[in-house]
Formats: sequence, structure tokens, C-alpha cells
Amino acid sequence: MTTDQPLIRLDGIKKVFYTDEVETHALNEVHLTIRRGEYVSIAGPSGCGKSTLLSILGLLDTASHGTYMLNENDVSNLDFAQRARIRNREIGFIFQSFNLIGDLTVFENVELPLTYRGTGTAERRASATAALEKVGMSHRVNHYPSQLSGGQQQRVAVARALAGKPSILLADEPTGNLDSKNGEAVMNLLSDLHREGATICMVTHDPRFARHADRQIHLFDGRVVDEEHHAAELVAT
Repeated sequence: MTTDQPLIRLDGIKKVFYTDEVETHALNEVHLTIRRGEYVSIAGPSGCGKSTLLSILGLLDTASHGTYMLNENDVSNLDFAQRARIRNREIGFIFQSFNLIGDLTVFENVELPLTYRGTGTAERRASATAALEKVGMSHRVNHYPSQLSGGQQQRVAVARALAGKPSILLADEPTGNLDSKNGEAVMNLLSDLHREGATICMVTHDPRFARHADRQIHLFDGRVVDEEHHAAELVAT
């Protein structure tokens, strides 16, 4: 259930890249609030700043200017190690290319982030088992990624993101490498997780999938230019 309490707040976020004395403004004065339990999609044309924004939200990159508040903590100017620690505990990532490790089993892939966190063996195994059950992949725990379909690999990637009970799931084009049937199945899984209370922020170029979210943010030339509230539209009809 969505609450009024902000989980994420961005104020005046700018990102400037400098190459060969050329300034590229990837993000320009972005203001964004994501509440606990909300499902937000970020849409826009190629090059509009979607991936840059997601990288900043995921603490994979830092803004050139502006403030980023996560769980009421200012995370705008943390060093690499501090960002990595918070990222491991607060943020679950779902990537377009799955990013599973080929020589680890499904179970080992899911529990790996918990190993980095220093979670005890019993708790780590229980969390990984519960996450795989939630995504319907508990029957594949001893398989390797190469033995799975694309849709199954993405389900394992979702389980890996869930295992650490993150504050937010960040999904970067989660259906980009899937056919339409598997893409829809993964989107339905994310919708189920949202109904169970997960906070999700997803980048997608596909308007069909963007409409799964409560709120759709439109970026253009590094700025938020429009918002759509899909939940309100559904209630109205």
C-alpha cells in the first residue's frame, strides 16, 4: 500500500558529463518524490536521461548538483564505499541483461548479495529460498543460468533483488531482452510484488508496460516534462 511518506526525494538534480571540453547536460533540475509502496515508471526517448537518472537513484553514480534523500538520509555526496554499503542494503536491481553469474547455480546467484552483506548462513539460505519461491523458481535452484529461458533468468534476477528485502526495486528495461509473452509475465510478477507492498521504480521504453505503474514520469532532454497517474484513471473508469 502506498503511503504519503517519501522514500526518495530528489531536489534540483543535475548531471553534467565533460568530454573533450564539451559539456553534456544529461539531467537538468530534476525534482522527484517516490513514496513508500509506490510503483513509478520512467519513460522518454533514447538519450533523454532515463538511465542516468536510474543510476543516480541506485547510487551507481552521483549527481553534479542537487540533493538526494533516501530514507530521510542525505546520500548526495557519499564516497564509493559508503554508496556501495547502502546500495547493498537498500536497493534491489533488476537489469535488462539479467547479470547472472554463469558458473553459479540459481540458488548461489540469489544468495550472493547476502554473502557480501555478511548475512549468516542460515538466514542467507532462508532468504534466498523464500525469494525463489515468491517468483516461482524454487524448482530450479540447482540449475545454471545457461539451462534457463530468458524469462526464467529474469525471474531469478528478480529473486536476487528481493532476497535482501530492499527499500526499493530499480528495474532497468526489465523486459528488453524478452519476447512479448515472457515480458508480460515478468511485468505481472512486478505488479504482484507491488500489490504485496514493494516500492518499484522502472525504466521502460514500452508504453504497454509503463502503464503497469501507478505513476508514469516522462523525461525529455533531461527534464521531467509530464506525469500520468494511472491508478486514478483506473478508478475513474
